[in-house]
Amino acid sequence: MNLARAIHFDESDQRVFHSPARTGEWCISGGFEFSNWSEADLTGKAKQAFSNGWLGAETFGRVSFVAVTQIEPAEHEALVLSLAQHFVDLYGAPSVDAAKGVAVEEIAHMAELCDEHAPNTLLTVARELTEAGVKESFRVIEAQEADMAMLAVHGSLDE
Repeated sequence: MNLARAIHFDESDQRVFHSPARTGEWCISGGFEFSNWSEADLTGKAKQAFSNGWLGAETFGRVSFVAVTQIEPAEHEALVLSLAQHFVDLYGAPSVDAAKGVAVEEIAHMAELCDEHAPNTLLTVARELTEAGVKESFRVIEAQEADMAMLAVHGSLDE
């Protein structure tokens, strides 16, 4: 199964999000955080998190880019438990067991987004508020294959 990890190309996420995700942590869309938001909530760093932030499923910070990679079964199970605990701690779910199903669904949604892409493919998210609620769209940036001629040094050691 594929999932996505937070990736940073510069320090911009440190400045634009209240709480930036840690490089390398597993991420999900995290759109549920905004389910009862209105236009009044969309200001400053909160607006940035809403507009294009993936949710780090370990620190629960936000990140602009994620990269597709394989997740091992043990990592998946730990992620489900961590996310379920987050639902208990922050959203008032009655127990981790009660929240596991929703955590599994959130991770499965992300896995579905990732499974159709090659490793190292980058993904971005864009959100907007509509009358029906939060609408998410995703952009795919395919990994570029490096041409070894660009990296190799050609010459002779005989000179």
